[in-house]
Amino acid sequence: MISREDFIFTIGYEGELAVVDKSARARYGKLDTQALVREGLHRAAFASALYSGKDDEFQQFAAAYNAQAGTSYTKPEDFQRLFGVKLENVRRVMSL
Repeated sequence: MISREDFIFTIGYEGELAVVDKSARARYGKLDTQALVREGLHRAAFASALYSGKDDEFQQFAAAYNAQAGTSYTKPEDFQRLFGVKLENVRRVMSL
């Protein structure tokens, strides 16, 4: 499994290689899920909540996102489809 910072800023995959946004990771990688939401980085915030595996962290993210976007998503699958994010089996990381 790749690190949290690499996962939340992954922009694509090539087989078992994750392609990561190096500058975004350096700038925002240490922020927690709620701080990412406050920064407006909703895709990264969802990835952070998903990576944590904690239901309460996901619920906090979902409530904050729905309040800001005027939506009513309730399940991780809804956000996976919206943002195109899911946990993948990755062996290597390439930073761009």
